[in-house]
Amino acid sequence: MAEGALPVKKDLKKVRNIGIMAHIDAGKTTTTERILYYTGINRKVGETHDGGATTDWMEQEKERGITITSAAVTCFWNDNQINIIDTPGHVDFTVEVERSLRVLDGAIAVFDGKEGVEPQSEQVWRQAQKYDVPRICFVNKMDKLGANFEYTVGTIIDRLGAKPLVMQLPIGAEDDFDGVVDLLQMKALTWRGKTEIGTEATVEEIPADLVDKANEYREKLLEAVAESDEELMEKYFGGEELTIDEIKGAIRKMVINSEIYPVYCG
Repeated sequence: MAEGALPVKKDLKKVRNIGIMAHIDAGKTTTTERILYYTGINRKVGETHDGGATTDWMEQEKERGITITSAAVTCFWNDNQINIIDTPGHVDFTVEVERSLRVLDGAIAVFDGKEGVEPQSEQVWRQAQKYDVPRICFVNKMDKLGANFEYTVGTIIDRLGAKPLVMQLPIGAEDDFDGVVDLLQMKALTWRGKTEIGTEATVEEIPADLVDKANEYREKLLEAVAESDEELMEKYFGGEELTIDEIKGAIRKMVINSEIYPVYCG
């Protein structure tokens, strides 16, 4: 093993092959770069516009700022090895996506927070369905002019025919976007000042103007969880509180079975 290299996991239960898929310019490669930065693999966030993205290794990719071939990188989180496969978003290179999907344990579908579901994001979603790849959704670019989280979630329903399960709500949008409401823990996570780059979040109470909306989406989340399991249904509709572990466990099963698609934002 090379000096400074991280040990590869031999226990396959600790290894996950995760794909990042999206329409071109939705922020796939940038999302990958953030993951590599937060997990300590990279010391700085590579940018596609200056040719510094880790997974855009071809000269053509660096020059154009787009992904042409699928590229794999490895990171580690909570004693798990995550092999990330960054796939092309341009329709001309969709065969690369098809090849990658066959080996994935799961995928992150990245959507532009202003545009919602776009033609190529619809195409790769159908390809993932073909290979029964479990997916979660990430609504990206919430700081972009015109970003609209609920619109984007609506396009997931209308254009993909999917059942999204909202796990986070944005706090603000466009220039005022500075965090999310975690509907699992019912807390606000904000990134301001020194935490703006995202390595650490400040945990706060949910802003007063978002409490009603957070409660509404939390109820939808709990109902979806309860309906997935008879015991949880009896407990929930009997007035008992579901534990975080019960909620997580139920969501995991539904994701693996491609029954629901958790939605996060940033």
